[in-house]
This record gives sequence, structure tokens and C-alpha cells, in this order.
Amino acid sequence: MKLNYCWFFLLLLISSNSWAYGSSSSSKACTKPEFSQFIPTENSTIAAGSSFSFLASANTYPTTIKVTVKGLPVELSITPKDAIGFQVKGTLPKSLENDYARISISAEAQKNCKGEGGWLVNIAK
Repeated sequence: MKLNYCWFFLLLLISSNSWAYGSSSSSKACTKPEFSQFIPTENSTIAAGSSFSFLASANTYPTTIKVTVKGLPVELSITPKDAIGFQVKGTLPKSLENDYARISISAEAQKNCKGEGGWLVNIAK
């Protein structure tokens, strides 16, 4: 009979530790930065050297925002936009034309919490 109580106690101890582990890991959840309001819109046809913009969420560290187009880095203008986030503007490289290109975004919201995004545009001649 005592042996049954020992097994019961052991199972109870193991299950309570499992609950404690699950609750502590959720408090350290990563909330990745988000990107929205892409201008021009996805699959738009635009000229080489055209400007583009998007909104980065408020939890984004603005100094970590990086944009490349076909692997080429883009110089950015980043301005706070109320509590909504950050308005990010850039210009497509003039060397890219007559091709589809992805405007690729990467940024961090906290240490080791990276987010990526982007959209595709058609760059005309």
C-alpha cells in the first residue's frame, strides 16, 4: 500500500514540474517585428529608382531595420509614426531594371527576436 502512495506522489511531483516549466517559458516569448502598408503594392510595375515605403511595428528597434533589393543594400529614412510604429522609406537601385525584385526586410524587436518580410515588385525599363 505504501508503494502505491509513493508512485502517486512521484507522478504528482513530475506533473507539477511540467506545468511550472511550461508557464515560465511562455513569459519569455518572442514577439517578432511586423511589416505592413507596403507602397507600391505587391507585384506592382514601377520604374528603376522609384521610392518605396512600409510600416514597421512599434516593437521594432529602428536601428536594426535593414532592406536589400536583389542583394543590394538600400539607404533608409526611418521616422516614428505615433504609437503605431515606424515609417520606413527607401529608393530602389537605379541599376535594377526590366526584372522582378524582392524588397527584403529584416529587423529585431529584442535580442535574438528577429523578423523578416518583404514584397515583390516588377521593375520596368
